[in-house]
Amino acid sequence: MGSFQQPERNPKEFRVAIVGGGIGGLACALCLTYSVPDLSIDVYEQASEYSEIGAGVSIAVNAARILHIIGVGDQVNAISGDHNHIHRSLRRFDNGDEIVTIPAEYEESDKVRRLCVHRAELLDVLYQEIRARKCATLHTNKKCLHVEDKDEAVRLCFEDGTNASANLVVGADGIHSPIRHQFHPDKPQYSGRIAYRGLAPIKDVESFWPFPSYAVSWLAPNKHFLTFPISANKTLNCVAFVTKSEEDLGDLQESWSSRTERHDLEKEYVGWDPVMLKVLSKIEPMPGKWRLNDHALLDEWVYLDGKVVLLGDAAHAMLPHQGSGAGHAIEDGYILGMALRDFFLHSSEPLSVFTKLYESVRVPRAQRGQATARQAGDVYELQGPEFEGIKNFEDGLPIIRQKMTGRMKWFWGADIKEDYVQARAKAGVLGGKHDPS
Repeated sequence: MGSFQQPERNPKEFRVAIVGGGIGGLACALCLTYSVPDLSIDVYEQASEYSEIGAGVSIAVNAARILHIIGVGDQVNAISGDHNHIHRSLRRFDNGDEIVTIPAEYEESDKVRRLCVHRAELLDVLYQEIRARKCATLHTNKKCLHVEDKDEAVRLCFEDGTNASANLVVGADGIHSPIRHQFHPDKPQYSGRIAYRGLAPIKDVESFWPFPSYAVSWLAPNKHFLTFPISANKTLNCVAFVTKSEEDLGDLQESWSSRTERHDLEKEYVGWDPVMLKVLSKIEPMPGKWRLNDHALLDEWVYLDGKVVLLGDAAHAMLPHQGSGAGHAIEDGYILGMALRDFFLHSSEPLSVFTKLYESVRVPRAQRGQATARQAGDVYELQGPEFEGIKNFEDGLPIIRQKMTGRMKWFWGADIKEDYVQARAKAGVLGGKHDPS
């Protein structure tokens, strides 16, 4: 982005509070530091340590490129599974025959590529990098309940009775974000599906695995089952999806910490491909089980005259069917960093101009991600208007091929930096000038 020029505004005197120490929050801290060196950043995590609940997460090549830009790409590559340049191989539920295989496009090399990682391992890479650079102060046991407008600053009020002050607050506090709820109460709707998640040691499955990649999805009406490799190809991440009526859920919550017996999962997949069933038998005895809720599209991410912004799941919680939620959060942080950089380089405009610019760039792309993730889940399970009138599984296969081929190019192939520059010019910010870098 070029050398950083000394601005009239001093980043050392500008305090940023990132609420939430997950992947989105820590990636944001590194993105802001990359764009605005010497920025004063505090990260407030509600838990007693920086850790992630969950297992595998996919990082698309466009977000992986950002990780390289901010200096952690090699470390994340080292913990990624190898998908053999295949995004996903879609296969029949009954015998494992190929329906269509989607290549992992836009990979520049083995260096800049799609990543399949364990959430906890990715978070640790980000955490250790922040500690090594000393670019942010990392707090724990700090649950932010709400924020208050204090003229040029924002007061953060924590559950333990303490408070803090910042010039900019980034709400990266997840799917149940109290900060978002303060401005836009969320009313999630059940999506119609539940999910199970388990892990299998790859050493226990490699002897019978017949496919060229571990990135596989078995598809059937109203159910699908996916796998991909994580932890440097030591572990196979397994996620099962089942369409169920809400009346059948009992007290099942939208929580990654809930568990069930593996037998409960095995009952859902009787008669499926023997390879898939053998994989299922290798996961832990108590896999995760939770309901998948759908969250409304949010048009506004910026509050209190530009001093509070949302990021990641707090802004755009997505169904998991495209594996793009974490990538969108990383993109959020990168664009917010670009906006803050312009704020400091060009002191004639108020902060709100630049945080609204961040919003204008990110909202349409994130909303498209939310909508297409919903659509992908329907296609995987032969649901939706395209499948009306289909009488059998065979007749639905050409529709799956047509719907899935090329559907992710808009996400993988985008130049989000250019998106930002064009949005800035359209808004007349900085007189419509091009990027000074």
